[in-house]
Amino acid sequence: MVSELYKKIVNREEKLALVGLGYVGMPIAVAFSRKIDVIGFDLNEKKIELYKSGIDPTNEVGDEAIKNCSVLFTADEAELKKAKFFIVAVPTPVNEDHTPDLSPVEGASEIVGRNLTKGSVVVYESTVYPGVTEDICIPILERESGLKCGEDFKIGYSPERINPGDKVHRLETITKIVSGMDAETLDCVAKVYELVVEAGVHRASSIKVAEAAKVIENSQRDINIAFMNELSIIFNKMGIDTKSVLEAAGTKWNFLKFYPGLVGGHCIGVDPYYLTYKAESLGYHSQIILSGRRINDDMGKYVAESTVKNLIKADVSIKNARVAILGFTFKENCPDTRNTKIIDIYNELLEYGIRARIADPEADADEAKRLYGIEFEDVSDITDCDAVILAVSHESFKGLGPADFDRLFKKADNSEKVLVDVKGLLDRDEYEKAGYNYWRL
Repeated sequence: MVSELYKKIVNREEKLALVGLGYVGMPIAVAFSRKIDVIGFDLNEKKIELYKSGIDPTNEVGDEAIKNCSVLFTADEAELKKAKFFIVAVPTPVNEDHTPDLSPVEGASEIVGRNLTKGSVVVYESTVYPGVTEDICIPILERESGLKCGEDFKIGYSPERINPGDKVHRLETITKIVSGMDAETLDCVAKVYELVVEAGVHRASSIKVAEAAKVIENSQRDINIAFMNELSIIFNKMGIDTKSVLEAAGTKWNFLKFYPGLVGGHCIGVDPYYLTYKAESLGYHSQIILSGRRINDDMGKYVAESTVKNLIKADVSIKNARVAILGFTFKENCPDTRNTKIIDIYNELLEYGIRARIADPEADADEAKRLYGIEFEDVSDITDCDAVILAVSHESFKGLGPADFDRLFKKADNSEKVLVDVKGLLDRDEYEKAGYNYWRL
């Protein structure tokens, strides 16, 4: 059954369907469409219309790639009945209390289940804790389809590793972890992904192993960044520049090169909670992972507090202080504002009575307005500031120099101007010699 599916897909006798066309799903759909027939499904009709018009709102592959690809973009789930190989790439966020919100992956499973036919393979890419695919998704697929997993359809898991905004580490260039419920399914899943993943695949020994591998990748990174953030807090108290310390320590061959910063987005700031949630259900309370999460979740507040302290140092009245924030997305060169930690800086400043002005030429303005009630301003319209927070290292911000910042600040002595460089983009010596109140993580 499944052993023949790969050949049929390659010969365009069967189709592949991508369920969820966001920053992860859409590039996968476009990549596969160069080799096989692809159906791209998303519930968001507005997004589907953009794709049909040849517009890439994610900036992941570009308008030309969307315009020239052969993906059948649709919001009609009935089209999924024409597919035999399904890839589910929907987000897996957390609730306010940091427990996993599995509603997107459960909803996608219901949609796939309603349109599942005998002989199909369903592969999940969404980041989950070990056991979700088999314990939660399979029962939904069976209930909705009336089919039996293992007999009528097979299941697999291949965690996404796409890095939004990264033009180097792409789907094609990152080794892909693949897994299947049995050897036959694993072989089929591996061969299908090998069509587009030039770096090759790693065949995990089980679905749970693949799920666990993905969730610890980002947990490891989260913990390392948390350590850097803690060091930054300590070194700032000592009057030592953290970046200089890391540059010195980085000369050792086995020193891990991580840097302090805000940890947002849908992966590093979310995935660890999936693992700790599962651990809690088994009676183990995480210590290292949750400790790192607490540090990273508080960094926006820390940046805002440090800005206020520097305003006081510059003898600026907090009550009437004018602050600009440059950058609002969760990471550089990416329009995505979901789960951005810049909002924490903004909200903490509000607690002090400061309503910051925000400029971000890369961000999705409609999304920011809808999610946060934030309206962006053009950088060129921002003037008379007491403090400027350079929050995101967009390429468009990397070229900013003293003259650009002078235009943003009020006309006053530089000692009354606070420049907060969250990502350490600027030359500290240059701005300190010019008399600015310069601060960075």
